[in-house]
Amino acid sequence: MITVSQLSKRFVVSRRKSGLKQATKSLFHREREFVQALDNVSFTIPDGQVVGYIGPNGAGKSTTVKILSGILTPDSGECDINGRTPWKQRREHVAEMGVVFGQRSQLWWDVPVGDSFDLLRDIYRVPENRYRANVAELTERLQLEEILRTPARQLSLGQRMRCEIAASLLHDPKVLFLDEPTIGLDAVSKLAVRDFIREINRDRGVTVILTTHDMQDIEALAQRILLIGKGRVLLDGTLEQLKQQYGRGSVTVSYSGGEVQKLSELEIVEQEPGRLTVSTDGSREDTARVIAQLTAALSITDISVKGPDAEEMVVSLYREYRV
Repeated sequence: MITVSQLSKRFVVSRRKSGLKQATKSLFHREREFVQALDNVSFTIPDGQVVGYIGPNGAGKSTTVKILSGILTPDSGECDINGRTPWKQRREHVAEMGVVFGQRSQLWWDVPVGDSFDLLRDIYRVPENRYRANVAELTERLQLEEILRTPARQLSLGQRMRCEIAASLLHDPKVLFLDEPTIGLDAVSKLAVRDFIREINRDRGVTVILTTHDMQDIEALAQRILLIGKGRVLLDGTLEQLKQQYGRGSVTVSYSGGEVQKLSELEIVEQEPGRLTVSTDGSREDTARVIAQLTAALSITDISVKGPDAEEMVVSLYREYRV
């Protein structure tokens, strides 16, 4: 169980204009600005849930993950993860936690991946039999057999991310923090990572907090979404709830005849001779109603239905909350 209550964190940022004169001036007087990364953030995540933690750049996602993983100490507020405070009981906490930062590595750059795994085994004091079983399982699931003897610096991005995820799970963590784990990956690597995250959540009951800008990751994995903006949690719900509230779908038809004027009740968003697109609220009921009206009024030759687009939905959310 993860319980976060009134977490706040503020950073001090130094700023100056470009140029030698301004650089010299900053030696004696620096302009400082306070940035509120988190502002009284609160939420609760039960065991075994996959949560998509989304928001624009600078919203406070990575700061939250760093506090929950014990890397940062908040200015105020409380956090309890499986009975521990991350920044106060860090050694005990990290023994049951895994974390992957998409733009940082926990693998040693110049040694083979297998040696990095062995070093992590010693750091986490994983029993030998348990370690061997985990390496065998992770190697099979993530298809790492061909790259375990390769130095991390010679791996492709997709190969390295699979190794990073494996490294974070060698000690059987109960909670896994994933900060943009699919950033820069090709389609095949993304699918492999998504499938694996889904499997460990199902088979091991690992609680997963996923921060990402890729809404396909959210659609494929997240059972719940937390939207953060300007350091505050703005929205908390399932993807289906968000689609019902903010999503819009459409029905596009091609037709050979009929009376378009009979469709005055519908919201036509695009029209050209023999073809038109009508907006729906994204629900099955409204889509069925629109199709029935189109069928009654027109001689339809082709029809296509588009559900709510997750990317467009998130953009609408950002605009509504002005983040």
